[in-house]
Amino acid sequence: MNRIFMQAASLLALGIGSTSAFAQHQAADNATAIESILVTGRKAGVDLIPGSAIALTAADLAIFDHSDINRTLRQVPGINIQEEEGYGLFPNIGVRGTSVERSENVTLMEDGVLIAPAPYAAPAAYYFPSAGRMSAIEVVKGATAVRYGPRTIGGAINLRSTPIASAPFAGLASARYGTDDFYEVHGWVSGESGPVAALVETFQSGSDGFKRLDTGGNTGFELEDYLAKIRLSTADDAAVRQSLEFKIGRTDIDAEETYLGLSDGDFASTPYRRYAGSQEDRFASKHRQYMLTHRLDAGDVRITTVAYLNKFSRNWHKLNDINIGTGGFLNPQGFFDDPSSAASLLGLAILSGETDSAPGALRVRNNNRAYESKGIQSALSLPFVTGTADHVLEMSLRWHEDEEDRLQHDELFQMQGGRMVLTSVRPQGSNANRVARADALAFFIQDTISLGGLTLTPGLRYEAIDLAQLNYGTNDPGRENGTTSRVRSSLDAVLPALGATYAVSDAVTLLASVSRGFSPPAPGSADAREEKSWNYEAGLRYRRDAWQAALIGFFNDYSNILGSCTNAVGCTTGDIGDQFNGGKVDVKGIEASLAGRFALSPDLSVPVSLTYTFTDAQFRQQFTSAFFGSVRIGDRLPYIPRHQGQASIGLDARNWSLTLAANHVGAVRTDAGSGPIPALEKVPARTIFDLAGRVRVSDRISLFGRVDNLFDKTYAVARRPMGLRPGKPQSFIGGVDITF
Repeated sequence: MNRIFMQAASLLALGIGSTSAFAQHQAADNATAIESILVTGRKAGVDLIPGSAIALTAADLAIFDHSDINRTLRQVPGINIQEEEGYGLFPNIGVRGTSVERSENVTLMEDGVLIAPAPYAAPAAYYFPSAGRMSAIEVVKGATAVRYGPRTIGGAINLRSTPIASAPFAGLASARYGTDDFYEVHGWVSGESGPVAALVETFQSGSDGFKRLDTGGNTGFELEDYLAKIRLSTADDAAVRQSLEFKIGRTDIDAEETYLGLSDGDFASTPYRRYAGSQEDRFASKHRQYMLTHRLDAGDVRITTVAYLNKFSRNWHKLNDINIGTGGFLNPQGFFDDPSSAASLLGLAILSGETDSAPGALRVRNNNRAYESKGIQSALSLPFVTGTADHVLEMSLRWHEDEEDRLQHDELFQMQGGRMVLTSVRPQGSNANRVARADALAFFIQDTISLGGLTLTPGLRYEAIDLAQLNYGTNDPGRENGTTSRVRSSLDAVLPALGATYAVSDAVTLLASVSRGFSPPAPGSADAREEKSWNYEAGLRYRRDAWQAALIGFFNDYSNILGSCTNAVGCTTGDIGDQFNGGKVDVKGIEASLAGRFALSPDLSVPVSLTYTFTDAQFRQQFTSAFFGSVRIGDRLPYIPRHQGQASIGLDARNWSLTLAANHVGAVRTDAGSGPIPALEKVPARTIFDLAGRVRVSDRISLFGRVDNLFDKTYAVARRPMGLRPGKPQSFIGGVDITF
């Protein structure tokens, strides 16, 4: 801690000195200050970024109006997604070949603030902001991601909440209803009067679920999300403009969700079945967020400071393992890996309720965890001129603390006549009683240098991180006896980045960048080194009239990749939260996108879009690991498709629109390997169609309809953590939007 405070003082002095040195330069009249904390949301601004950047605006999001972030991000090249429960509650997102498990290797933000439950100590995103209430989603990759951190290998995703309206009074009322009693309600009111402005918003969603539990009952979810903002501002003509905005949010989720999937045989006959062994599974969580943002604009200089606090607690009460009488508890994944063995047949018969078990044979775990994430970050944007070069200097400093608190215990059940009967409850904390903590200081500086058509963006990020894991013992739930062990570690990372763009013409821009990629290890993983890489990208952008396109090649050269032991991957090696070194990995690929529209008449056009991603992710060294297994050079990483993409075509008239989208995801392997994928290690390729339409009844009222999985294709999305999991079947959703 003292080490980080000393570094903070040094960096603050550096920042003040730099500000004083550059403040004496007069800014160019046409210089535009770039937001130093938020990813730029202006599509024109994306052209200035020396790398891959996508900004999905409110108009883009409204076409299909998905509240499932997985479906929304399909239109962004370079994104890898493993679906899970069909509604996007627990997304698994990777970028450019990073692991997808719980989106833990992506920097996730809401309004420019880290939003994962514990971004350094435990980043697995069991909380993800409600995509249905967002006004924009921004994705940056390559060198641009270095400015956000702490995970800079793949990229950063920023979700922008509904802004306060710049009008005396405005609002939205939206309602949806569909298959499986699916519903969504979204509404907000906002207004500005003199120096005071405010917004109040709610987003609520739920469903009975599309899976069918052997014992009957709900397999769906309920989500309640509330948000409020209030802002005080000086007058627009003040010499120094300032604003102070307070944001408070609350999200509660109650989901009848499980990690238990199906055998290949059962999936083929009844893909939406849920075994009786999952009847006790339930996820419940509470999230609270608080943000206080101060912004100061003095001429062209902007300083933005944000203090934030996020609290998240959850308990996923779910089947953990099963004792079939062969010597201890077994992870059910083994039954699905070898479904024809005598042990697997017995285990699956118990899980399906066809065979009774011994008392206490099914172990259900209360995965009870509490998280806290807090900090303060400040950013400076300062335009100035040197000779013929225009500059925008950006500096940011962030102090951050987070922790994950586990206090977990098991309950033992007996399968009896297809019902799970409680037989005993283990003491609280008997499974896990520990805290993981992280303290971090991050500093970033970048200069955007414009020389005619050439723009250079040299940048540097510094991270100083202290990690700790505190174990309290499994027989001391009150933690009265102090810790039984403490594991502490510290690391520093210096992450340079250099990007360049060159405007060949008004329509064509070339781009290239190189950057140092980094992800910190988890607390308590004594042998795990930080994840590091060198990241390269190059390509071009085209923009003319109604058309835009991009073609970018990327190469991430890992010196070490990490594998994380989580319940989500069905890990049976070590403790949940442990990480393992995977050594050298090469990830290379191509991202392509095209969007535009054909005008058929003044009132009718045909919008089209296409995105494609090719990814080749391979291990570059041979080793044997309890986590990764036996790995050879050239083995491909699991759950990374080589080919994926989305195409859409529509009709857009004055008062109505209709859009058809096709999403393709290539086959993936579930374990590292080469050559043809074994049947029991393969998730087959799939192509899914969605259709959406809107009719504008008046300037303020529109009717909306959507069909997800238009042709009702049955498809698998994963084999982990316990068996095959289905994607969502055909679903109809309809509703109305009213603006005022």
